[in-house]
Amino acid sequence: MPAPMFPANAHRYDPYRTFKFQVSIEGKTIAGLSKMGALKRTTEVVKWRSAGSNSSQTVNPGGSAFEAVTLEQGLSHDKIFEEWANSVHNVAEGDGGISLKNFRRTVVVTVLNQQGTPAITYTLKKAWVSEFNALPELDANNMNTVGIQSITIQHEGFIRDEAVGEPAET
Repeated sequence: MPAPMFPANAHRYDPYRTFKFQVSIEGKTIAGLSKMGALKRTTEVVKWRSAGSNSSQTVNPGGSAFEAVTLEQGLSHDKIFEEWANSVHNVAEGDGGISLKNFRRTVVVTVLNQQGTPAITYTLKKAWVSEFNALPELDANNMNTVGIQSITIQHEGFIRDEAVGEPAET
């Protein structure tokens, strides 16, 4: 018999949905966040052969890399994306426009169950903005489109918060 997917909620069979989540930057929850890219780590494969054993090779783990994550937010007056992007490169301040103190930030991603209770949390380490889309393409002929701005963030890894466990569901 397979292990249960949800030990605290044996009645549950369905995985968590992807539409209920929160992302915070330095403790401030992003308003109007509509989409977040996947957290992904890739580890290189190192192949080698031993002398005298040319018919097979051994594979070992090499270095790991963490893919950039894109966050999309409905266009509004919330300046959290722009302020963070400006801490990496502020056009108004010229070449010296990087804030060496504030450009790296802590990002916390929380998956919520359908009742809105935190179920899984990850923290991204030393994140910074590598791309900022301030305005989407504007089109006067399309009245049915919501404006989206986005940032792409680089980070040095993610860690699951073990203190956030499976919530008891009613």
